[in-house]
Amino acid sequence: MAVLSNFLIYCVINAFTPGPGNILALNTVTNYGYKKGKPLFFGIFAGYYVVQILCAIFVYGVSSLLPNAMEVMKYIGAAYILWLAIHIAFSKSSTENAEQSASFLKGFMLQFVNVKIYMFGVTSLTGYVVGYMSSFPALLFFELVIATIGTIATCTWTGLGVLIQKFYLRHFRVINIILALTLLECIWGMLR
Repeated sequence: MAVLSNFLIYCVINAFTPGPGNILALNTVTNYGYKKGKPLFFGIFAGYYVVQILCAIFVYGVSSLLPNAMEVMKYIGAAYILWLAIHIAFSKSSTENAEQSASFLKGFMLQFVNVKIYMFGVTSLTGYVVGYMSSFPALLFFELVIATIGTIATCTWTGLGVLIQKFYLRHFRVINIILALTLLECIWGMLR
């Protein structure tokens, strides 16, 4: 239960913190409204699922061919989470990613260059899942959970756009420190 709860905490924090997809969704809804931004939002969602499926295939391939590599990748994942915690704790608020047009292709392609979600998918599996189950269906299931949580997060940023932006800008330092400390607890749970 502790590993599963740490997995879910990590997923929620990673999905809901500002990243390229969330910031782009926020700025698109703020600048163009929901109707004009809808194609971009669906592109972000579709891209998220495709990238997470690719992560499941990658982790399954590595764990099947090089089972000892998964132990090493767990530490690489912990290092990435530590970097993410430090980055979140010391980052400045920013809402500078407004796009000129809101197309499905832009949202979809964004996810293929969004390093955050690749690291998110691989780190989640190697740190929390592979040690307990490594079948491809299980890995795919957890990646689809990750993509669903990510989609919910982007929907939240989209649906509450202006409200979240104002609240986050007012309280971003406190929010970021709390999120960073929670990520440190996730690292502890991963490496125990």
